Amino acid sequence: MKKRVVVTGMGVISPIGNNVEEFWKGIVEEKIGFAPITSFDTSNYKCKLAAQVKDFQPEEYMDKKAARRMEPFCQYAVAAAGEAIRDAGLVMEQEDPYRVGCAIGSGIGSLQAMEREHIRLLEKGPSRVAPMLVPLMISNMAAGNVSIAYGLKGKSINVVTACATGTNSIGEAFRTIQYGDADVMVAGGTEGSVTPIGIAGFQALTALSDSEDPARCSIPFDKDRNGFVMGEGAGVVVLEELEHALARGAHIYAEVLGYGCSSDAFHITSPAEDGAGAARAMENAMADGGVAPSDVTYINAHGTSTHHNDLFETRAIKLAFGEHAKDLRINSTKSMVGHLLGAAGAVEFVTRVKEMTEGFIHKTVGLRETEGEMDLNYCMESYRENVPYCLSNSLGFGGHNASILIGQYQEG
Repeated sequence: MKKRVVVTGMGVISPIGNNVEEFWKGIVEEKIGFAPITSFDTSNYKCKLAAQVKDFQPEEYMDKKAARRMEPFCQYAVAAAGEAIRDAGLVMEQEDPYRVGCAIGSGIGSLQAMEREHIRLLEKGPSRVAPMLVPLMISNMAAGNVSIAYGLKGKSINVVTACATGTNSIGEAFRTIQYGDADVMVAGGTEGSVTPIGIAGFQALTALSDSEDPARCSIPFDKDRNGFVMGEGAGVVVLEELEHALARGAHIYAEVLGYGCSSDAFHITSPAEDGAGAARAMENAMADGGVAPSDVTYINAHGTSTHHNDLFETRAIKLAFGEHAKDLRINSTKSMVGHLLGAAGAVEFVTRVKEMTEGFIHKTVGLRETEGEMDLNYCMESYRENVPYCLSNSLGFGGHNASILIGQYQEG
């Protein structure tokens, strides 16, 4: 028998708020986190805007010495994990630490460290490269630093599947608990890649919006969309085996019901044009959770605001849901916080849990007019309604498709 898995804690560092309360307030108020890039000079760049984390002081979340030995993506993860653990009321001294694990991924790791030390290499030679370059740079250090900071001695993994990283990390944590390898998993994604090479690379790929209007730069499903806006931050949740959560009197936000994956096996950057891969991930998640497509009323889409993603994801939803697709509410949180890459799915997971508990489906901010095949309900307005089940999609470069199904917690 697979064990039931529930959500008992959440934490967020985002472009519109550095804790869950601030973040959710921003979501409800349709706040956008887009502004001119401040971390470097963009004079020679077509892309001028990003969704950067604001007013983040690492020493407010961790020891100053520890913070100096972490790059931003790790600092964001440790901060969000701390909030999630406190929110869950998890006291590690009362737990078997080998039954509490960590699954926090980053799609890229630290571009800052690579840029900084590459300059030093060219200017001063290999002997002057910082000895901490590798442990500062590699993407698994988010999971490593969170485990060290909070004494998590169970399974510790770093799933790297580009923009599907956050969803895959939470999904693999879900599986870990389902099959008895842990009682609790601290899971999510983190990213901090608004850097010269990061923006230049995605810009060269023509993936980024070149709009200089914050209100019209990240507009998923809109006919005028022309690319995504890079975001940064972290989303971390505490997943827990149901009986373990009940035994310690934990507050339960929602239940994770199903997790599905697939590969497009098509192209390194473009999703499959017919949407078949993403459709199969959604179908697998629903089958895993024992929920019929007709029972699902809401999808938090990957919705990047690129031409290909939004069109092909629409096709995927139609394949997976058939005629029921026209009855779905579909929105994109990226319309407010941009694309957080490896952190996107995790921050969006927190959004979905809050929407479910509050009975609120947020608007796709900035969306004015769709086009052609994109004829579904992409939430040009917000809705106050009960959300019994919610599906979330994350689609990554390389053809990685991941989908997670959550539902309202039901006793028994």
